[in-house]
Amino acid sequence: MSASAGTPMWERMRSPMDGWLPVARRWVRRARYEPKWLVLASLIGVIGGLGAVVFTLALQFATHVFLGGLVGFVPATPAGEGGAPITDALRPWALPFCVALGGLLSGIIVFRLAPEAEGHGTDAAIAAFHHQPRGIRGRVPLVKLVASAITIGSGGSAGREGPTAQISAGFGSFLSRTLDLDQRDSRIAVAAGIAAGIGAIFRAPLGAAVLGAELMYRDDVESSALLPSFIATIVAFSVYGLLLGNDPIFGSQQAYHLDAFQLVYYALIGVAAGIMGLLYLRSFYGVTSWSKRWSPPVWVRPAIGGFVVGLIGLAVPGVLGTGYGWAQASLGRDTLMALPLAMILILPFAKIVATSLSIGTGGSGGVFGPGMVIGGLVGAGIWRLLAPIAPDMPVDPAPFVIVGMMALFGSIAHAPLAVMLMVAEMTGDLAMLAPAMVSVGIAMLIVRDRSIYQSQLATKAESPAHRFRFAMPVLGTLPVRHAMRAPRAVLSIDADVGASIERLDAAGVPGAPVRDAADHYVGVIDRDVLHIADPTATLDDLTDRNAPTLAPADALDDALGTIADSGRQWAPVVDDGLIVGSLSVRDAMTGYRAALAGSVRQVRGLHDAGVLLQAEVSAGSAMDGKTVAEILWPGDVTLVSIERDRRLVVPSGQERLTRGDRRTLLAADASEHAARDILDAAAPPPLTTEAAPSM
Repeated sequence: MSASAGTPMWERMRSPMDGWLPVARRWVRRARYEPKWLVLASLIGVIGGLGAVVFTLALQFATHVFLGGLVGFVPATPAGEGGAPITDALRPWALPFCVALGGLLSGIIVFRLAPEAEGHGTDAAIAAFHHQPRGIRGRVPLVKLVASAITIGSGGSAGREGPTAQISAGFGSFLSRTLDLDQRDSRIAVAAGIAAGIGAIFRAPLGAAVLGAELMYRDDVESSALLPSFIATIVAFSVYGLLLGNDPIFGSQQAYHLDAFQLVYYALIGVAAGIMGLLYLRSFYGVTSWSKRWSPPVWVRPAIGGFVVGLIGLAVPGVLGTGYGWAQASLGRDTLMALPLAMILILPFAKIVATSLSIGTGGSGGVFGPGMVIGGLVGAGIWRLLAPIAPDMPVDPAPFVIVGMMALFGSIAHAPLAVMLMVAEMTGDLAMLAPAMVSVGIAMLIVRDRSIYQSQLATKAESPAHRFRFAMPVLGTLPVRHAMRAPRAVLSIDADVGASIERLDAAGVPGAPVRDAADHYVGVIDRDVLHIADPTATLDDLTDRNAPTLAPADALDDALGTIADSGRQWAPVVDDGLIVGSLSVRDAMTGYRAALAGSVRQVRGLHDAGVLLQAEVSAGSAMDGKTVAEILWPGDVTLVSIERDRRLVVPSGQERLTRGDRRTLLAADASEHAARDILDAAAPPPLTTEAAPSM
């Protein structure tokens, strides 16, 4: 019998990983930017492409089972996906029950297994980018895939980009945890994942690559994500095309001639798209807020929304599923003219209501696809109304439809360039980019700062991902090696609990890195864990192997962000698998002050030693309702940032703190207790006036 016969399977599977994983981590930490992201983004692209393929097949299967089997209905499809025409259902009476059943199954799957998978997945991926790039749970992409396929396949109005974006963004998050990427690289991995999934499912690699950098902010771009997104999207596009084909979704449209006078019409499309975009936003989030107040259980609400969508679909079948087949019909003159004018005019409004009910009640799917369909139908309706009476109109409605797609979703997603490129790739027509610039610009003036993605932030300055860079800009120019120092204590994995406690107490540190017999880094142990542990336990059982580490080349702003997110005041510095130092908040501030010593810039109240403190303004806090200037801050305390509703607020003197605000303070060691006291201080009781005794 072989030696491995009695070894559990998972142990045999883990052994090879234990061999290559440290090597991979060392290579990632030491590799230059270009070769590192060529490898990482290619891996993300492969998973993004495969994820899009699996989701496409799952959606086809779900559509065949639900709409095909229960209702006898074959949804219309675009030219690049078979071009099935618009047909009627054999059993229309079953439609509301079919959509309701899909909503019920989706609700049960999502709310029992991964509640964060509800709604539109792209917004969740954007939130992960800003707040927890390494925190997307492994089950979320799978739950999102299944739930979205059921929602759309049963007739729910939703898009396909949400699940595919979350699949590849989830893999980017998994890759970040596995390879122990720093915070900056983890964010880039998530952004590249979003781009890969969307680029594959829409077969639009260039636009999706730009989207990966443009989608995170309303008025800014994450430029560091551009190159990885380009690599990830082209790989995902190639994988998807190899397995399922990569023809443009809406076929290749002919190049259209543009007359200068027609810009008036495209300006009108921009106005209409902007107004419809606002209606889409208000309807979607209005239904989302309204449904949260319903009395039925959360997993039942998608079924209620689905039943109403099914009733709407009896009168307006174009609201069912993605709606791409109806957008395809609106591109051709003959097919558009064959549809009743009333149907063309009412369909965009009905699609808004159906999408709001399908996703806003807790169903699963994307809002990107429906937004483009709504915009395209707005353009088609304008062409139908103007074609008989207006001069110099295009012969075909396709230019109006294409520009309508770009204008509506480009404005409400605050991603004008990316959406214009994507629609051009999806229709095979680049000639409409010039008039689209007019329409998108006007639509954005109407939409202003409102966004379909609530997790979008205005600029990098508001993102917690960049909080230390913007609060103390010099930090971004300093590497960790500039401020790190030799660790005061390093523990061996085979050490016992008692000896380890003595070692930490002697060094006066709250924790220490742990190494194995070959001196390679294993993880981190905290003194608090040791004090409550079984004395017979070994460090092998108590070590936190998932604790984040730093590399000597990491920037200090990212390092402080990593430390703050970990809940500790320090982190080990690891290079080539070996423990080369440690970095605490004190060390970072010492290095920061040293860098400023020869500079004209001065920072008041900044001292060598320091701790990082974070706490929320709770009910009854003394800070609730006060401005920053009204608070008597202890000496040697710096208010670094205020995080409110997942957005970063500049801590100016006139900024008023409110309940739920998360404050980040940098305090000198001597002022730590005073800083903690002011963070925890309760408001004084209100003064009461006692009635004077009667004489």
